[in-house]
Amino acid sequence: MSKQQASRRLPRAKGSDIAAYHSPKDCARKVKRIVFQPDNRRIVEEFLAILDMKERFIEHDVPIPNKIVMYGPPGTGKTLTAFYLAYKLNVPLLIVRLDTIIHSHLGETASNVRKIFEFAKASPCVLFLDEFDAIARTRENNDEVKEMSRVVNTLLQCLDEFDCESVFMAATNLQNELDHAIWRRFDTKMNYAMPDDDARNEYVSLLIGDFDAEADLRQQAAAALRGCSFADMEQILLKAKRKAIIEGSLLKAEHVRFSFEEYKPHVNGGQL
Repeated sequence: MSKQQASRRLPRAKGSDIAAYHSPKDCARKVKRIVFQPDNRRIVEEFLAILDMKERFIEHDVPIPNKIVMYGPPGTGKTLTAFYLAYKLNVPLLIVRLDTIIHSHLGETASNVRKIFEFAKASPCVLFLDEFDAIARTRENNDEVKEMSRVVNTLLQCLDEFDCESVFMAATNLQNELDHAIWRRFDTKMNYAMPDDDARNEYVSLLIGDFDAEADLRQQAAAALRGCSFADMEQILLKAKRKAIIEGSLLKAEHVRFSFEEYKPHVNGGQL
């Protein structure tokens, strides 16, 4: 299915597509540099292995998992995991646009939720919804709009009826805000944390790649970027590469230091 065909078929709200379409080729380009922490790598590999052995699980009357919730701080790889799964499954990734799905009339919001699930049931894909807590917040002591519980109820029905070839993935930074009934509907849960030393070293090496750099820069940069998320590290090292290209020089520690100072991540970095 081409992007043009997908655009015509995607569910719409208020004149705009509810989701952004990314082809498997788009997803492949996105995940050239991805680092999983060990537990999450194991979960993803097992999830993919199960989907590759569907017949055996059906034979043993064991349900096939198709709903993943990812939780943890921003910039730790949740969205990238959705791209990775779509790439590995060779299906499109549909990223739901919250600004189009949430409507001032809650009945319309519930209708939009149902539209995206109906579309995913009819067209194999990875359906990804970021900031999931915006529509799946607990119905207990909800001081916002009491009728938001209708949206949660619709979401529960959609999750219960999501027996299809597609995979639904949701991400949140506020897992404790999710409705308990919604939380129980997910057969796979992935906890994301800030990169540890091993993950940071690996990611810095991937980001620098074959770019000409001064000796020991990888180790120096990894130490200096301690406490940064994957997203922070990517932006800082991209800025550093730009500085090196402008100067026509090797990538240096001072480029990383200046980029860190300009980007101002909310962490206490090391020293360069």
